[in-house]
Amino acid sequence: MATATLAMAERATGFRYLADAQVKANSPYGLPIIEDVRQFELGPDSFFSGLSQSTLEEMNRIKHTSSYPEGAIVLMEGQAARGIYIVCQGRVKLMTTNSEGKTLIVKIAHPGEVLGLQSVVTGSAYELTVETLQPSQLAYIGCDQFLKFLKAHGDACLRATQHLSQDCQSAYDVIRSIGLCHSVPGKLARLLLQWSGDGQMSGGVVRMKMALTHEELAQLIGSSRETVTRILGDFKRRGVVELHGATLLIRDQGALENLCTS
Repeated sequence: MATATLAMAERATGFRYLADAQVKANSPYGLPIIEDVRQFELGPDSFFSGLSQSTLEEMNRIKHTSSYPEGAIVLMEGQAARGIYIVCQGRVKLMTTNSEGKTLIVKIAHPGEVLGLQSVVTGSAYELTVETLQPSQLAYIGCDQFLKFLKAHGDACLRATQHLSQDCQSAYDVIRSIGLCHSVPGKLARLLLQWSGDGQMSGGVVRMKMALTHEELAQLIGSSRETVTRILGDFKRRGVVELHGATLLIRDQGALENLCTS
């Protein structure tokens, strides 16, 4: 009897693993397909955090989720706002381009963040272009449905207000990073220090993931790829920072802080 029960359990487990593998294999770009926003574990800062069950159920009813490959343009600067997007899986970059074709990355958005919120609320065109940095899943809600949703659900309206405030704070951070540092090494140092809070400290060394190219780092501080590559090489020679693939090691935070004042 025990042997038969064990065999049945093993068979059920095998079926479950096979089903999981099939779901992942059949998902666009290797992402598991998740339709219910309540299944995303996005942390306390996500748009979904703190919403009531009735609000989440209504959001599930009106949203549409789609998967995107790396390098996909989700929305374009200057385009009439058609709705908001919420990052559910993956990461995207928010950027602006001037008439000469120079690009500045304003922000890297992570799961739980809202895109296009300010434009939908004010009725203006999208201020930034959004491009995926990796395969990503986003939830979309059209303008009219989202505005009606905010009017009907006070907790969602509060979360929208909080996210607009966070976007404003991010803009302040960009201004500080680019405007208060006169040297390019200082701008890069300030950027790395801002990110260091998300890293892990061990033996005085901060270790963190940074899956960005030198070109994207340059676009974050308004510089060139060649300059960023040269500065990172100089940081490495001085024992301040090391970059190994997508892993960044900050060995001397004090040196970075001193560069921020230059």
